[in-house]
Amino acid sequence: MAAKPTEPAKGADAAHPPAAGAAAAAAADKEKNAAPEGSAKPAGGGIAAFIPLIAAIVIAPVLSWAIGQFVLMPQLKKQIAAPIDPHAAAAEHGAAEAPAAEGEAKGGKEEKGGKGKKGEAASNGATYEFENVVVNLAGTMGTRYLKTAFLVTGTDKSLRAAFEANKPKMVDITINVLSSLSLADLEEAGAKNLIREKLIGAYNQTFGKKIVDQVYFSDFVVQ
Repeated sequence: MAAKPTEPAKGADAAHPPAAGAAAAAAADKEKNAAPEGSAKPAGGGIAAFIPLIAAIVIAPVLSWAIGQFVLMPQLKKQIAAPIDPHAAAAEHGAAEAPAAEGEAKGGKEEKGGKGKKGEAASNGATYEFENVVVNLAGTMGTRYLKTAFLVTGTDKSLRAAFEANKPKMVDITINVLSSLSLADLEEAGAKNLIREKLIGAYNQTFGKKIVDQVYFSDFVVQ
C-alpha cells in the first residue's frame, strides 16, 4: 500500500500569524505616537518666525517716547531757558536802526533841497490843497476811475486866496484835466509828472500869470 503524504503540523503554522499581527500593531502604534510630535514642530517654528515682528511693534513706540522724553525735551528746555545776551540784542537792534537812520538823513536832505520850496510856500500861505478828487478815466465807460489828492504850491502869497475865491472854477478845471486821461496814459512811465505839468499849466493859464510852481501828490489810486 502506498504511504499517505505527510501533512504539515498545524501547531507550527498557527504560531506564525499571531507574531506577524503583533509586529504590525506595534508599528501602527509607533506611527500614531510619532505623528503628533511631527505636527507639533511646525507649529512651534511658525510662532518663532513672528517673534521679531511682534517685538518691533511693541518696542518702536516705547523707543520713540523715550527719545522724545529724555533727549529732545531736555534740549528744548535748555534753549527756552537760555538767557538772552543784552549786548547781542543791542547790536542787532542797532544794525536794524542804522538803515532807518540813514533813510531819515536822506529824507531830511531832500526836504531841505528839492522840497524846500514846499515848506516856504506853506509858511507864507502860498498853498492850496485838493482832497479826495475822484474822476472817471477816458475810454473806460465809467468802469475805471482815478482817486487823488494833492497840494498846489507857489511863491505868490495870494495863491490860497485866489484858489478859494475861484474854488468852483478851479475844481472844474482840475476834473477836466484828470478826466481827460486814459488808463494807458496812467500806465506810462512818468505819468505823474505829465499830470503835474498839465495841472500847473491849466492853473496858470486861468489866472493869466505864473501863480503855481509845483503840485505834490499825497494820494494817487487807479481803480
